[in-house]
Amino acid sequence: MASSPFLNEVRTSIRVRGMSIRTEKTYIYWIRFFIRYNNCRHPSEMGATEVVRFLGYLATDRHVAVNTQRIALNALAYLYNQFLKQPLGDFEFNYASKPQRLPEVLMAAEVASILKEMVGRDKLIFSLLYGSGLRISECLRLRVKDIDFSQGSITVRDGKGSKDRVTIFSSTLYESTRGIISAARTRQSEKCWPFYTGCFGKKIPFCLSAACVDVFISV
Repeated sequence: MASSPFLNEVRTSIRVRGMSIRTEKTYIYWIRFFIRYNNCRHPSEMGATEVVRFLGYLATDRHVAVNTQRIALNALAYLYNQFLKQPLGDFEFNYASKPQRLPEVLMAAEVASILKEMVGRDKLIFSLLYGSGLRISECLRLRVKDIDFSQGSITVRDGKGSKDRVTIFSSTLYESTRGIISAARTRQSEKCWPFYTGCFGKKIPFCLSAACVDVFISV
């Protein structure tokens, strides 16, 4: 069902509304799961009854957390209320009762021991995830213009909830980051990378191509 025309239409609808790529992937996952659970029946042939049954299955058979169940509900609510224009209306269902657990957090000493075993690009990525509080996708999407060495800050663009935010940038990472940026700029100018060569200025004409280079283009 990965190439399902129906799911492709749902995906296009989500993108037109400007939702984040993470939301898109999550909604498509749960909509696909819902369809498969109902023996691949078309959603337009189903409704609130099937949704309630599916949510109950997640709670009683899959033992998902209540937040996971709510995410599934949000995906199906979008499918019916926004995409199919078949409002589900009010209905009741059994909420998941899986108890919440405190997350396990690495101690500073444990993080330091991990960093000792890492080098180069991977060490820098891990350092940014831990030190600047970046998500993996946010880190890998960083561009040169998002990093401010003078202010010691990083601008995260189109993060969770499609929002921008500014976070800290440790001075201990300046040297390794400059090295990665230099390598990325070199890759952009190399003839063996025709896809990247000069494409930034063409696709984003209002910004300097060097500023638009992805920091981790050499990954």
